[in-house]
Amino acid sequence: MQERSSVDELAEQLRRELDRYSPGGKLPSSRALVDRFRVSPVTVSRALAQLAAEGLVVTRPGAGAFRARARTAATATGDTSWQEVALSADGAADLVPRSVDASGVLVSLAAPPPGVIEFNGGYLHPSLQPERAMSAALARAGRRPGAWGRPPTEGLPDLREWFARTIGGAVTAAEVLITAGGQSALTTALRALAPPGAPVLVESPTYPGMLAIARSAGLRPVPVPVDPDGVRPDLLADAFRATGARVFVCQPLFQNPTGAVLAPERRGEVLRITREAGAFVVEDDFVRRLVHEDAGPLPRPLAADDPDGVVVHVGSLTKATSPSFRVSALAARGPVLQRLRAIQIVDTFFVPRPLQEAALELVGSPAWPRHLRSISAELKARRDTMTTALRRELPELSLPHVPSGGYHLWLRLPDGTAETALTTAALRAGVAITPGRPYFSAEPPAGHLRLSFAAVAGPQEIQEGVRRLRRACEEVL
Repeated sequence: MQERSSVDELAEQLRRELDRYSPGGKLPSSRALVDRFRVSPVTVSRALAQLAAEGLVVTRPGAGAFRARARTAATATGDTSWQEVALSADGAADLVPRSVDASGVLVSLAAPPPGVIEFNGGYLHPSLQPERAMSAALARAGRRPGAWGRPPTEGLPDLREWFARTIGGAVTAAEVLITAGGQSALTTALRALAPPGAPVLVESPTYPGMLAIARSAGLRPVPVPVDPDGVRPDLLADAFRATGARVFVCQPLFQNPTGAVLAPERRGEVLRITREAGAFVVEDDFVRRLVHEDAGPLPRPLAADDPDGVVVHVGSLTKATSPSFRVSALAARGPVLQRLRAIQIVDTFFVPRPLQEAALELVGSPAWPRHLRSISAELKARRDTMTTALRRELPELSLPHVPSGGYHLWLRLPDGTAETALTTAALRAGVAITPGRPYFSAEPPAGHLRLSFAAVAGPQEIQEGVRRLRRACEEVL
C-alpha cells in the first residue's frame, strides 16, 4: 500500500514538471530520480510506466524516458447513427429485449471520486485482500512445469477436486468445471438451462448482475419474495405453476442483498418443489468464504444434498481474494453437465492455466486458512461498527436483519423517500451508496439502500461515512 502511494505521488510530481522539457526531450535518468526523490528504483519504474500509459512520456530501453511529442489531430468522427436502426431491427421479433443495462453492476465496480467513502463497493478493500499470499502463489505457479501450457478444458484436475471437496456430499471432481469468475459461471448456466423468451424465477430482491445476465439472454425474470428465512417455498411453488419456468436462481447463504440464510426446514422444500416442476436450481454460493466469526456452523450447499441433479452449483474464490482473481466453479450432475461444458468451451475455451495453478498454490498454502480467519474477524468488527453507527445516527432507517456473513447491510427507507434524491445527496456529502431499485425485477415494495462495509479502509471510515449519510438524510428525508 505504501509503495502504491509513492508511485502515485512520484507520477504526479513528474507530471507537473513535464513542461520543463521540450517534446522529445530526455527526462532525468532513473538513478537521478531515485536520488532526488529518495524512492526505490521500482517506484521510479512504475511511475514512468504510468506516465507512458497516459501518453505523456515515451520510454526506450537503454536510452531512458522522453517527453512524448504532441499527438496529431484526431480524424473526423464518422456517422454511426445507422447502428440504432440495425440493432433495433435485429431484435424486433424478440419476446424479451436483449439490450444490456449494466448500470446495476457498474455501481459496485466503478471507483468513486477521490475523497468519497465507498459504501457501494462489491469487493474487499485492498487492505483485506491477501495480496502477499496471492503474489507468492502466482510466483510459485509460474515455476510449475507446464504452467504456461494449455490446461484441460474442464480445468485442472486438482483444482476441480478441491472445489468438489468444498461443496461436499457426493459431488466429485468429474462433476466440476472451472470457470472465469461467478458472473461467467452464471451466464453459462442461464444460457444452458433456458431458451430466449423463457421465464426464469429469481429471488426478490436479488443481485442486479444476475438480472442483467437474464435480460441480455432474452429471459424474463419473475420475482419470488424473500423473507428473513430465505425464499418462501409456497410462493416458489405458485411461481412455477403460474409461469412454467424451468429455472430458479437463488443464493441460499447470505443472500445478496438481504443477507438471509435459507432456513433448514425450507432447504428440502425448495429442492422438492423444483424437482416436481421438472426444473433446475442455480445455486449461487458466492460468499461462503466471507463468513463472520460469530456465525456458527454453516449449512452445506444445496448441491451437497441433491442426488438427482436438480442443483447447478456456482462457487467462487473472487469475493474472498481480489476482483482480479477470477477463478470459480460450476458443478452439476447428469446430461446438463455436457451442455454447460460445451457452452463454456465455445465462450472462453478455458481459464488461463497460470491463474488455475496460482489458485491451487493459494488454497493449498498455510496463508489461506490464516487469511480466512483474519477476514472473518475483520468483517464482523466492521459489520458491528456500521450497525452501531447506523442505529445511533440514523434510527429512522430500518435494519430488519443483521447478517453473520457477507459484506453489506440492507436497509429500508422511510415510506415516500426518493432513492435517487438520497443517492445524489449522499454523493454530494462525500459517501457513495447503492440504491435498492436495481435489485428488484419488478416494482419494489419500498425504497432501500445497500451499504457495504468491506470496501472501505476501516472502522473510522465507516463511522465518518455514516455521519456523511446522516447529513444527506437530513437534506432529503
